[in-house]
Amino acid sequence: MRALKTSLSLILLGILVLRCPAQEWTRFRGPNGTGVSYAKSIPTKITDADINWKIELPGSGHSSPVLWGGRIFLTTTGDKAGGLSVLCVNARDGKVTWRHDFALAPFARHQFNSFASSTPAVDADRVYVSWNEPEHYMLAALDHNGKTIWQRDFGPFVSQHGCGISPIVYEGKVILGNEQDDMKFVKEQTRSGTSFVVAMDAKTGKTVWQTPRRSAVVAYSTPSVYEPKNGKPALIFNSQGEGIYAVAPDSGKVLWQYDKAFTMRSVSSPLIAGDIIMGSCGSGGGGNFVTAIKAGNATSSGSAELAWQMKKSAPYVVTGVVVGDRAWLWSDSGIVTCLDTLTGDIRYQERAGGNYFGSVVWVDGRLFCISTTGELVVLEASDQFKVLHRYALNELCHTTPAVALGQMFIRTEKHLLSIGKQGD
Repeated sequence: MRALKTSLSLILLGILVLRCPAQEWTRFRGPNGTGVSYAKSIPTKITDADINWKIELPGSGHSSPVLWGGRIFLTTTGDKAGGLSVLCVNARDGKVTWRHDFALAPFARHQFNSFASSTPAVDADRVYVSWNEPEHYMLAALDHNGKTIWQRDFGPFVSQHGCGISPIVYEGKVILGNEQDDMKFVKEQTRSGTSFVVAMDAKTGKTVWQTPRRSAVVAYSTPSVYEPKNGKPALIFNSQGEGIYAVAPDSGKVLWQYDKAFTMRSVSSPLIAGDIIMGSCGSGGGGNFVTAIKAGNATSSGSAELAWQMKKSAPYVVTGVVVGDRAWLWSDSGIVTCLDTLTGDIRYQERAGGNYFGSVVWVDGRLFCISTTGELVVLEASDQFKVLHRYALNELCHTTPAVALGQMFIRTEKHLLSIGKQGD
């Protein structure tokens, strides 16, 4: 019976994806941040012959590519020289269509971070990019020809690591998280940041709403949209300061929250499986764990409730993937966990090898994830751990693949490449 339910869930998810607009990968981790694609033209056993094109980028970075139509958008930086560049690349041949440069003075940041770490978001009219300096947290909108339409400065961004959260677009609004360090929690800091989440009109950049949040430790979790069977959609955020919480997209009102979810920094983004919502927290020193809650309006009391926790081999930076009633969680140290989303029961925990900062994507029944050394690992997405293939990109990589137009687009530190069958 469970296998039948899983199969039906997969079929329904496939139908929903087929009904979605052709713009398949417009934000970090694609449709609603799920990391799920039903493209059937991505090979399992990748060889050099499957590379359609590969280009060297003008700068480096850890942001992932996004697409609208046949255009790829991503950011790069001069790193030690500073500066932020927004690139538009032709998805068919890899040629750079335009480049727009923003000023950015270099500053001290974590060695694993980059000045170009936040993934852009894109809609039919504009591409939205965020970056920071210690005294400036910036968000800009450009049209598809590279002209700046509007730009916002949200003031100081207090973090020992630098920027990382990505914007999203929902119902004509650009949503951006801004949860910063508080020196009571981060002893290395000599000041505290002012935390909030904010929505801007996508056309004008004017603030629609701004909701104050408690500062604790900077959060990098990019929000997703929770759509309950009964009730209105809600934006889901994760942070140490506020836990897992839901915000009304039209007003910014906090609808419910589970503030006991995390005791450390939250970097990975929310995973939504029906009324179960998962998030993780951790640190470079370990102690990572996953918290799953029953969403607030799915319980009789109206408040969010703890469903289960996973405290062994949990991810910190890497965001997993959910399909049907299964979640696959890929830890930063390369341990993959398959579990039941409702109960948290573990089907397997096995070592894929390598270290990871980029997140996993599910493509037509397979899992793809890229290690920090640039090894693309392909697993079977099932209850059994099975490595299907490994392909060496041979370059530093902290990014998540984008899947659109029947192709997989991979951004390494200094290159962008396309894999898979191209359409006519």
